[in-house]
Amino acid sequence: MTASPAMPPASPAVRFLDRRTPPHIATLILVSGVASLNMSVFLPSLARMAEQFDASYAVMQLAVSGYLAVTAVLQVLVGAVADSLGRRPVMLGALAIFTAATLGILFAPDVGTFLALRMVQGVVATGIVLARAVVRDTVGEAESASRIGYITMGMAVIPMIGPLIGGALDEAFGWRSSFVLLALMGAAVLLLVARDQGETARSRGQGLAAQMRQWPLLLGSRRFWGYSLCAAFGSGAFFALLGGAAFVAGTVFGLSPLWTGAALGAPSVGYVLGNFLSGRLSVRFGTRRMATAGALVAVSGLGLSLLATLALGLCVLLGLGNGLTLPNALAGAVSARPDLAGTASGLSGAIMTAGGAALSVLGGIVLSEATGPWPLQAVMAGTAALSLAALLIVPADPRAHATLQGRAA
Repeated sequence: MTASPAMPPASPAVRFLDRRTPPHIATLILVSGVASLNMSVFLPSLARMAEQFDASYAVMQLAVSGYLAVTAVLQVLVGAVADSLGRRPVMLGALAIFTAATLGILFAPDVGTFLALRMVQGVVATGIVLARAVVRDTVGEAESASRIGYITMGMAVIPMIGPLIGGALDEAFGWRSSFVLLALMGAAVLLLVARDQGETARSRGQGLAAQMRQWPLLLGSRRFWGYSLCAAFGSGAFFALLGGAAFVAGTVFGLSPLWTGAALGAPSVGYVLGNFLSGRLSVRFGTRRMATAGALVAVSGLGLSLLATLALGLCVLLGLGNGLTLPNALAGAVSARPDLAGTASGLSGAIMTAGGAALSVLGGIVLSEATGPWPLQAVMAGTAALSLAALLIVPADPRAHATLQGRAA
């Protein structure tokens, strides 16, 4: 029998590099940002990497879709393990493994070794899962949506400039230089977390098996599923873009790696603004209203883009919509069971990432030189519409999930 979870206490004053207080928001931005950079920085180099490894583009694309599939599984385990062992040791271990795997990639002799180490790099997704859990450890739902908004706003700068940086590094020094940058950042953030992040989990001790026995309470929640699916489909439109945009930009439009990076970074312009608005407005308007507004913006933008066949031009609105939707949807999912914040964060992240892996593959499959960009746009617009529809699952009254917590008493 489990006690009802207490509301998080008032957050103490944060002192940077003081592990006795919650980690500084800059630390949470950076641990999430390394994972974000790891996803995007090498994308402009995929075609050249395929040539160097004498592999097809479809095989090299596993560096995106296969990576997403691995991180989906890891996020389920990471959330539960962090609820049991604590946030700090799990975060430190994940960053150390990521840095070692990235160094190994620099010496990968063939595509098989590269892809194997690329899958190991997926452990860095721990930073995204635990950043959300750390926020929920210390503040309530509405404020957690606000803080997650600020964290992801800071993160969004990285995928906005990451492909540009990766494309420039590729042209100047070759594709491996992007992984040199990732290794340096991994080591630097590892040291930062060691100095700044103390333990924020308010209770520990349950093993993974014991926590899994409580999953039915979480998985039986309409609130959890509605928000998780909203986040999955909302981000899925962007993952589809990642899977197909490099082909569209390079093959259909003949862009260089640098300008391919610029095209891939375009949605992040809107994402920054959307996350800023989430940070400012989520406490006032609530998670459901903000998530709905974001989904409407994304559907409208992608629908117009599809009708006008403007390729990537209106994808800035996809970024704006996701910036409004994702912080609020993820905060809503994590708040379905505050006492299982790490598990809920991991499961919702896994659902989002697994969907992203599938849509990333689909984004590449539907394209050919003959079709042009419109099949990719159709997939993205349809996925954004499903994000909006998923919110219909969420109970209209935020207090409707109180019985779920009461059942655990």
